[in-house]
Amino acid sequence: MPSSSSEGPVIDRLVAANQRYAAEFADPGMDARPVLKVAVVACMDARLDLHAALGLELGDCHTIRNAGGVVTDDVIRSLTISQRALGTRSVVLIHHTGCGLLNLTEDFRHELEMEVGQRPSWAVESFKDADQDVRQSMERVRTSPFLLHTGDVRGFVFDVTTGLLREIDPANGPES
Repeated sequence: MPSSSSEGPVIDRLVAANQRYAAEFADPGMDARPVLKVAVVACMDARLDLHAALGLELGDCHTIRNAGGVVTDDVIRSLTISQRALGTRSVVLIHHTGCGLLNLTEDFRHELEMEVGQRPSWAVESFKDADQDVRQSMERVRTSPFLLHTGDVRGFVFDVTTGLLREIDPANGPES
């Protein structure tokens, strides 16, 4: 079995870390409802430490992550459950500089189909302009018929070199 280092396979290291964590774990007695009533949708990029970057603590928010942080049907599903069943009211969308989706195209799906013999049912959701994709994601949230709370939706681009968020004005798109 290949390993990622001399310490053994990475999953074994993660399980061992969990054993150490659990040995000192105390049930925080929290409810599943986020204290701040906010859901954060962000890219899965490993450079984004969302809790640290936003000053969040365990239990403060729901965190929904995917490639690019784009609002897909599955993100709408998660946000709908977050709002309707667990009380969130606000949505924060975070894309970032240097995102891997900036270099992909929908050709990625075709290449996968050629390799494995089946076309993925999902879209890549690649983009050339992170700001514009944040605007599109904000619009998808604001217009979803499934979401109860669409008035407090804000989008940002996180700079991976400075750690700063830059807010995206939904009105300053290419059609403005």
